[in-house]
Amino acid sequence: MYMVMFVLDDPDRLDAILEAWEAIGVSGVTIAETTGINRRRVQKKRIPARYAFGQFVEGGTENHCTLFTIVSDETVVEKCLAAAEGIVGDLDGPDTGVLAAWPLTRVKGVPTRPQGGPPA
Repeated sequence: MYMVMFVLDDPDRLDAILEAWEAIGVSGVTIAETTGINRRRVQKKRIPARYAFGQFVEGGTENHCTLFTIVSDETVVEKCLAAAEGIVGDLDGPDTGVLAAWPLTRVKGVPTRPQGGPPA
């Protein structure tokens, strides 16, 4: 199994990424609202305030989304990459995102098949 982490630069494309990943068999994705050091430096805004209010504060820090998923093998990792680049463009280009994947030595709690679906 592999962990896939994708930092999506443009949150407006999140639903398209999720739909594309679901179409290739990714059954669960954890999504975190994140920001990076460069955005922090440019915007010089405090990050925690929006969490206190439970929503974005007008004029707050521009963010991106970081997606985490566990997939069965390297073939699915490549499909995740292809699907992401099909939506945001070549990840080597600016303002697209960053995808990383690494093998996992132990996984427990991840279903081997989607709920209600056939075995993977």
